[in-house]
Amino acid sequence: MVNIKKGLSRRSILRAGVAGGSVALLSTMPSGRLLAAEPEKPTEIIVRAWGGEWVEALKAGVSNPFTKMTGIEIRHDLTEDNEIQPKVWAAVAQKRVPPIHVNWDTTTNATKSALRGVTEDLTGLANLANTTDLAKPVGMDGYPIVNTYGYVYVLAYRPEAFPDGPPKSWKDLLDPKFQGRIALYNDGIGFHFPAQVAGGGSLDGIPDDMAACWDFVEQMKAQEPLLGEDPDFTTWFQNGEIDAACTISTNALAAKKNGVEIAWTVPEEGCKFDTDGLWIPKGLPENELYWAKQYINFAISKDAQQIWCNGLGLPGVVPGLTPPANLVGDPSYPTKPEDFEHLIRVSNKVQVENESDWFSKFKEIMQG
Repeated sequence: MVNIKKGLSRRSILRAGVAGGSVALLSTMPSGRLLAAEPEKPTEIIVRAWGGEWVEALKAGVSNPFTKMTGIEIRHDLTEDNEIQPKVWAAVAQKRVPPIHVNWDTTTNATKSALRGVTEDLTGLANLANTTDLAKPVGMDGYPIVNTYGYVYVLAYRPEAFPDGPPKSWKDLLDPKFQGRIALYNDGIGFHFPAQVAGGGSLDGIPDDMAACWDFVEQMKAQEPLLGEDPDFTTWFQNGEIDAACTISTNALAAKKNGVEIAWTVPEEGCKFDTDGLWIPKGLPENELYWAKQYINFAISKDAQQIWCNGLGLPGVVPGLTPPANLVGDPSYPTKPEDFEHLIRVSNKVQVENESDWFSKFKEIMQG
């Protein structure tokens, strides 16, 4: 339930020009065999994604090159992951074609779908052989999900608001001068675990004794934090509306690229480390399922991962990726065992069983 030690990276190939691109791609696809007549190509593949810098990185590293090689257009559905989930579940239950081909999802949300039996098994993807252990969903048979990178919910901050140096503790945000100048996710994701420690509890108390977490959330509520989703954090920092946030480092990096003076740190209580992944819902026509798998297989190739993950500023699941120069040794880009000493990872099973309750409790406190 605490620190982890896995190596991290991305996936494996991008060859060929436009003419031979499809064949070169297929040579590394699931089953390892070239078909004399490949399945009919759909006009498009619909990939659910997050907006802003997230989808732009996916386009650059995965979607656009895949279209160039195969001729299949990629349409990105920016419906939030929690909103698309019941729609996919209902479609599978009613034996209808699902509304998307590929879901880019948090591993915890994806695990809920896998346990419900609505995900296709991706075990046959050829490029899985080139990934680290981080690609494998923990405690699950096969690959109902393929994890694609890891990330840290850092404490991002505006240096001018912290003239004495980076905040050493999450408790530093309780200073009255930060009232109305802090941002958190609207369900508290990423904040629950460090809040447990900052409130005087221990990680061993997760999930059965989290009173310390909720006490600290109550204290944070008095600071009147802004609550939002990924694109909001970048906008708030750019507009000078916040001084600090618990957010994925990608959002802080996006603001920095746009000229905002911003930094991030891992306070003494630690930060949550987690993964996202890709999965395919059951119920697709056979040819569409085939090409959706090709999309995911390409997404875990080394070349695709190098561009995609660098665009996000996150460590992937393929060995040998080159970190962005400005993130070498950065606490938000762990690659070595010692990099994980202050990062908190709670099992997906525990998160699946408790996350909806944690989200509800957080919202109840903030709205109360």
